[in-house]
Amino acid sequence: MKKKFNLFHPQYAARSWFVLFNTIFFILLMAIMIIPIYKIFCDSMVNQTVYGLNLLPRGLDPETGKTAWFNVIAYKRIITDPALYHPFWVSVYTTLLTTFLGLLISTLGAYVLIQRDMPGVKLFGYLLLFTMIFNGGLIPTFLVMKRVGLLDSIWAVIVPTSMNVYNLVLMRSFFEGIPASLFEAAEIDGCTPMGIFIKIVLPLSKAALASIGLFFAVAAWSEYFHYVIYIKSSDKYNFQYKLRDLFQDKQDASEGTKINVNTLKSAAVIVSVVPFMFIYPFCQKYFMTGVTMGAVKE
Repeated sequence: MKKKFNLFHPQYAARSWFVLFNTIFFILLMAIMIIPIYKIFCDSMVNQTVYGLNLLPRGLDPETGKTAWFNVIAYKRIITDPALYHPFWVSVYTTLLTTFLGLLISTLGAYVLIQRDMPGVKLFGYLLLFTMIFNGGLIPTFLVMKRVGLLDSIWAVIVPTSMNVYNLVLMRSFFEGIPASLFEAAEIDGCTPMGIFIKIVLPLSKAALASIGLFFAVAAWSEYFHYVIYIKSSDKYNFQYKLRDLFQDKQDASEGTKINVNTLKSAAVIVSVVPFMFIYPFCQKYFMTGVTMGAVKE
């Protein structure tokens, strides 16, 4: 006869309460992350300053005085603004180039660091880890950028963003998870080190490339600080900078078209987040595999 499941039975109690605690914890964690985004979304659909959280985006239309649902006037203002078209393509260009360059540097650097028989490999690893703890500082970094002639150049944003030691260390952990027997077999067959890297390491690291590439892409798309420090020409500003400039420097965006500034800010946040909300589902399978890869060693 099949036994009935008893939550309080000693055999199941510990595991059941652990599962229950995990479920409640992750529901609360999900709510903490989703509620602020939902609040911003609702505020972007209401053309007025809203205090508190509304379950649905509802507010008073300042022109008619009637209740308005899902007012998209702020999104129309952003989408139809021709001044944002060029910065948008600047963001796309820098994001793609930064992701490619970052993956190139991270994969090649990680492949070098897993060569245990190479002289000085441990020293190189320690030097890279040292840069994660100590930084040269803002002024020395600015002086270096000025000395090498990268000021007011788009490369002043691409190069620092693509050189991320943390992502390089993660990539090294992924590469270390590849069985050493594959490298030995390739060497016996006469494959060169670069051939091993291209034909064996990279094809087996699709999950790592997707996850690390997503890190680089998000950082490049959201970049703002480097544009403020290094870029002076207005035609080189990215989408994030121009979105902020839309409601910070010119108040006519809210006065001329009767758009509430807070509504415009909320819509700008949603617009800047939307691209990766569509990209992430396609990378989720590789991203989840890449996050756990290299965590367990045989």
